[in-house]
Amino acid sequence: MLENAKFDIVGRRKIWYLLSLLVIIPGIFCMVTTGFNFGIDFTGGTIIEMRFDKPVGIQSVREVMAQYKLDNAQIQLSGDSSNALEARDVLIRTVDLEESERKAVMASMKEKLGDYQMLREEKVGATMGTELLLNALWATLLSWALIVVYVSFRFEFRFGLAAVLALIHDVLIVLAAFSFTQRQIDSSFVAALLTIVGYSINDTIVIFDRIRENLKLHFRRGGDVIALANRSIYQTLTRSIYTVVTVLFTTFALYWFGGDTTKDFSFALLVGFMSGCYSSIFIASPLWATFREWAENKKAEKRAADKPKKEAAESDGEEHSEVPHKDGEAHSKKAKKTVTEKPVYKKKKKTAEEEKQEEPVEVLTPEEVKE
Repeated sequence: MLENAKFDIVGRRKIWYLLSLLVIIPGIFCMVTTGFNFGIDFTGGTIIEMRFDKPVGIQSVREVMAQYKLDNAQIQLSGDSSNALEARDVLIRTVDLEESERKAVMASMKEKLGDYQMLREEKVGATMGTELLLNALWATLLSWALIVVYVSFRFEFRFGLAAVLALIHDVLIVLAAFSFTQRQIDSSFVAALLTIVGYSINDTIVIFDRIRENLKLHFRRGGDVIALANRSIYQTLTRSIYTVVTVLFTTFALYWFGGDTTKDFSFALLVGFMSGCYSSIFIASPLWATFREWAENKKAEKRAADKPKKEAAESDGEEHSEVPHKDGEAHSKKAKKTVTEKPVYKKKKKTAEEEKQEEPVEVLTPEEVKE
């Protein structure tokens, strides 16, 4: 039913491009001006380890930290008496705190949770340094290049280029969302980006595979590329919707019930999965159709430019064949005459006896015989 729908997705591709740019361009501006809220994995921070007189829960510790906008701190229960809910030993890993901030947090801990014994307090460096980030960036760029090579080998170069541009679109959308909301970026954010890239390229390849099949079976030279791309999208649209809805159900459950430590990770997945589904349908396939139209238009322009030259060369050839030289004309007429004239046979000279035998015999009438 969807295949026969009249809504032209690819034909309205400029609208989808514009919608994406309305998010990406302000997002890039926000990244440059405001930046990101990097977590302790990127910036380093403070580790505080303490032992309370009575067991405490993670949520109660986080409520105290939230008063100082430190609710994204990593809180871990430890010690022999720890269980899934409460423990006496608590390990807190948070951003770098000034001395005044640290004393205020410790005072609130003692007031809300009871007396404690400080086991360790130290500043630590970033677990993901500049070198590691650069290696991750180069690895991502290399993976995109390999995707272009592999998709070009299995399909064609235009497919690979459109797929990588759709992936870049998804990454920029997620980065823009985190820059707008100033959510904390930590090591789990990198894992979320890699997951989004894997999901998005898989959904895109499904549509590209259907386009390739329709190119082989139902497409002729000079056919309507837009109609072909629309038909392929509608043939796979039901599968794409079912897949993304199922994934979003799971991700929403993780966001609402997974706790504060997984909210940023699940938020990145939510934005990335929705963007990946959108880009596969409204960005990647229209981009391929655009590249295909550009290539066909260039071929048509080249054929139109070469046509006058070809016609001029053919006309010159006809003129040379229709105007022969005089010698050639005489030769052709002579040859024609020789072929059409009858052959002349030379008579054999007769002997005297043959001539005598061939002399006519005079026949007399009855009256002449009587006389």
